[in-house]
Amino acid sequence: MRIWGVEHVLSALPRVARSRSALRQLPGLGFGKIMGTGSARTFTPRDADLHHWALLTVWHNPSAAGSASDGVIRAWDSACSERLHVTMRPLTSRGRWARREPFGRPSEFDDRDWTGPVAAITRARLRPTRAMSFWRAVPPVVEELDHSPGLRMALGIGEAPVGLQGTFSVWESSEDLTGFAYRSPRHLAAVRRTDPARWYAEELFARLAVTDISGTYQGQTP
Repeated sequence: MRIWGVEHVLSALPRVARSRSALRQLPGLGFGKIMGTGSARTFTPRDADLHHWALLTVWHNPSAAGSASDGVIRAWDSACSERLHVTMRPLTSRGRWARREPFGRPSEFDDRDWTGPVAAITRARLRPTRAMSFWRAVPPVVEELDHSPGLRMALGIGEAPVGLQGTFSVWESSEDLTGFAYRSPRHLAAVRRTDPARWYAEELFARLAVTDISGTYQGQTP
């Protein structure tokens, strides 16, 4: 995951379109999304942070990641005021993103005993008829997240201002992430409502080992 901070929003918007086109042509790329970011406090357009943009890439092998995306990355690096690069590999993943399993199948994962920092990526396609119910459930969960032990950073990510939303967060350990996901009362209540409320037409949750972090996001290294 790469996150860029930019000062000039109007110059970033055409770069987003060019990046999406370029990603489709990269050899060795298994999955790639250029996304907007936000605070993830309500998952509505008022969360949007037009000064930060994110790129998620999943590669077939490490050598492919080394140079194939250089053009896309250089274009953003040359225009950014700050950058964050988080290198990861999958530990668990369930669900689909754009009808695909971006991180592979669970049987392909290793490092299940990873003890270092972890990242979580969530992504959902919201059913329009269930949006109001979902938005009402978000603020209590966000408040709980803000005070969760072990949280190093969290932001919203999305391919569109409404309906295609997700989160990216970095945690000190799997234990800290599990504590929020399965023992925080408000988050657990929201998880239990997901199926009965039929909020999502598609959803994904992935946990990834963080193998390297460099750069900053909002002036700090997570």
